[in-house]
This record gives sequence, structure tokens and C-alpha cells, in this order.
Amino acid sequence: MENTSEVLKEKTYSNLDFYVGLTLAISSSVFIGSSFIIKKIALIRLTRKGSLRAGAGGFGYLNDWMWWFGFLTMGVGEVANFGAYAFAPASLVTPLGALSVLVSAVLASKCLNETLNILGKLGCVLCIVGSTVMVIHAPKEEQTGTLDDLLNKVREPTFLNYILVVISITVIILVYIGPRYGNKYVSVYITLCSAIGSLTVMACKALGLALKDFFSGTLPFSTHLWIIFGLLVIIAVCLCIQMTYLNRVLDLFNTNVVTPIYYVFFTTMVITASAILFKEWQKMSSRDIVGAMSGFLVTVVAIFLINTFRENQQPTKQNFGSI
Repeated sequence: MENTSEVLKEKTYSNLDFYVGLTLAISSSVFIGSSFIIKKIALIRLTRKGSLRAGAGGFGYLNDWMWWFGFLTMGVGEVANFGAYAFAPASLVTPLGALSVLVSAVLASKCLNETLNILGKLGCVLCIVGSTVMVIHAPKEEQTGTLDDLLNKVREPTFLNYILVVISITVIILVYIGPRYGNKYVSVYITLCSAIGSLTVMACKALGLALKDFFSGTLPFSTHLWIIFGLLVIIAVCLCIQMTYLNRVLDLFNTNVVTPIYYVFFTTMVITASAILFKEWQKMSSRDIVGAMSGFLVTVVAIFLINTFRENQQPTKQNFGSI
């Protein structure tokens, strides 16, 4: 009887964590989707005032209150996102970022006069459907319960090789590809932001586990203080890089391009990093694996619909075809 009671209690806590993570992930998408539009409005205002554009390396937006409001909105979204990753698997939380695509598209049509035709709107719906299918088939429980478990997995060669690949991609884009093609192709800096973002998510996951261990009394703060501090530094550096180059992309390209493509790239990188680090897919049934992959493919199709079928095309630098 005692064993049965403990199992039921553990299952209850697991279900509670799932719904808490789900709620935080949805809230995060609303805030982040809104922040794209707020910051875009701020960048447009600065351009009209004659300030050096962020796409050309300008930092005039740092003196604009509206940009900071957008930054604060994204910060709230990221905090909610951090909380979601602390309670639920990354492969469950990340696909819900598709909601930010819908929020951004709706607000862009209201505030920026960026319109989508019927096929583009169908793409928004398919994006939500595909993400929902992914969530249904994603793992619902954590495979890593403590910080020590996570640190052991981080030391494995496969994940260390992934970190090396991300660092290599970052250096190549910053030194060679970015200066030459970053203003022409939206995928250049989005690839950079997505690769760095995948490490940000893993660091947030580790920080969440560290804080949970600390508050539960299983993590000696004095012993593991350097771990928490190191994770905060990694998160701060990664977020600074992401924000800097995401601002450049938003300044150069249409919001209805940036948001969905960023979702596809970012989701792919996070799921890849999560699969390598947490090995969540190894304990999934073949049915769930097929379902999750199918949902992701539907989302990719939706992204291309949003990317291709639109109205009121912008000048060449904002062309949706420059991917």
C-alpha cells in the first residue's frame, strides 16, 4: 500500500509539473511574439528619425524607450520560458514557440500593415496544428532528475562534439559569412541565433535543476556556487549574442519572415541538442517518434506557406525569397 501511495504521489507531481510547464510555455510565446512587434516598431521609428540602422551596426535603439519596453517584454517571456524548461522536457516546451508565430503575425497585421493572404493564414493554422501534434507525442516526463545527472551527461563525447560544432558555426558566421551575406539572406544570422539559442536552453535547463536541487536541500550552495555562477554567465553571454543579431535581422527583413523561420531553425537546434543531451527519444515508442516528426514536418510546411504567400511585398532587402 505504501509503495502504491508513493507511485501515485510521484505521478501527481509529474502531472503537475507538466501542466505548470505547459502554462509557462504558452505565456512565454505570447510575450515573445509581442516583443518582436514592439521592437520592430521601435526600429522603424529610429530609421525615420535618421538614426544608423541596427542592420548597419547602429545601436541607437538603446536610447529608445519603446525598444526597451520590447526588450522587457521579451525578458518576461524568456523568464516564463526558463520556468517552463525547469518543469517540462525541452522537446515539449520548444514546439509551443509556434504560438509566438501566430501572435506576431496577428499583431503585425494590426500594427505594421504586414498582411498575409489566405494561404499565409492557412500556414499559421498549420503551424499550430503541427506543434500541437508534436506536443502530444513528445515525452511528458523528465529523464534527468538532478543536476549531477545532467553534469554527467554534459561530459559525454557526443554532447561535447555538439558544443564544438555550435562554436565553429558561430565563429564562421561572425568572421566570414555574416559580413558578406548577412544583409542578403535572413537565414545567416538566424542560424547563428538558433545555434547559440540551443546552448542557452540547455544552460537554462541546468540552472533550473540547480535551483530546484538547492531549494530542496539536495544541493549544497557553498559547494556548487561556481556551477550556478558559471551557468548565469553562459546564459547572459548567449542572450547578448542572440539579441544583437536578432535585432539586425528584424531591422533588415519583414517580421512575417523572421519569426517563422527563426521558429523552425531554433526548434530544430533545441530538439537536436535535447535529444543528444537528455536522450529523450530513446525511451519513446516508434509511434510517438513518427508522430513528433510528422508534426514537425507539418510545421515546416506551414512556415513555407507563411514565407511564400503574402501580400504587399517589400523592397528587395525584405524579400521573403532571400532565405
